Amino acid sequence: MSSRILESLIYWRDVKKSGIVFGAGLVTLVAISCFSVISVFAYLSLLALVGTVAFRIYKSVTQAVQKTNDGHPFKEYLELDLTLSQEKVQHIAGVAVAHLNGFTAELRRLFLVEDMIDSIKFGVILWVFTYIGAWFNGMTLVILAFVSLFTLPKVYENNKASIDTYLDLVRTKLTEITDKIRVAIPIGNKKPVAAATESDKDK
Repeated sequence: MSSRILESLIYWRDVKKSGIVFGAGLVTLVAISCFSVISVFAYLSLLALVGTVAFRIYKSVTQAVQKTNDGHPFKEYLELDLTLSQEKVQHIAGVAVAHLNGFTAELRRLFLVEDMIDSIKFGVILWVFTYIGAWFNGMTLVILAFVSLFTLPKVYENNKASIDTYLDLVRTKLTEITDKIRVAIPIGNKKPVAAATESDKDK
């Protein structure tokens, strides 16, 4: 359910909802980059509280003048079930642990040079990150990532055919370059399965 809601937001299925979430999120991130997190949280919470109190008073006055009994204006939201079930928590924890274990195993493989080419590519990525870190601070990268989350999926959806064509070309070139490097630097290459099988038979 949550994945469908997220997909609906980032693909702008409902422009009004996506615009509200994007605008509120962007304003919050920009505010955090300029002020402390505590100040931003306090001001946003105060603004939300003033808004809900004012709306509650307005609805109460309206009901009194019109002599209606519509009940609490936020009754629908007060009755929402926000509790997390034990099964849901266990599922989230299981997914998080699986991703953490996979991430740790991959870092170990790269730093201990299980495959020379993969470790070299990882080193190039880290080297690029040193320049990115010199150009942008962490909060700027978070803002750029947030903006990209609400723009790139829609751009890709509208131009899928042409983008896939260029991505295939880039992927083919990278594969060719990687294969050439593997031939030039055979250190750390994994032994082919067929060769391994023949070697085991000889033994």
